[in-house]
Amino acid sequence: MRAEDLLPDHLDSGEFNGTIVRKGTVGAFLANARVFLDPSATVARREEAEAHMAGALAALDALGLFDLFELRDPALRDFVVRHRG
Repeated sequence: MRAEDLLPDHLDSGEFNGTIVRKGTVGAFLANARVFLDPSATVARREEAEAHMAGALAALDALGLFDLFELRDPALRDFVVRHRG
């Protein structure tokens, strides 16, 4: 399967397991996780990253991301466990 098989170029989102997921959600989560884990990130940037990550968790769950991948970093893993609902 290719990315365009899930979300063709003309679509910005799709429904997966009853949840609307925007194109780019996984990539945005990864970018925010890098900020979250960056010891030189400002408090403001880290708080913004945390808010965006928390907001993406339902979509990532709908995609089954955490059923297939385990987060290696303990702080990131703990954050996700605390914020998954």
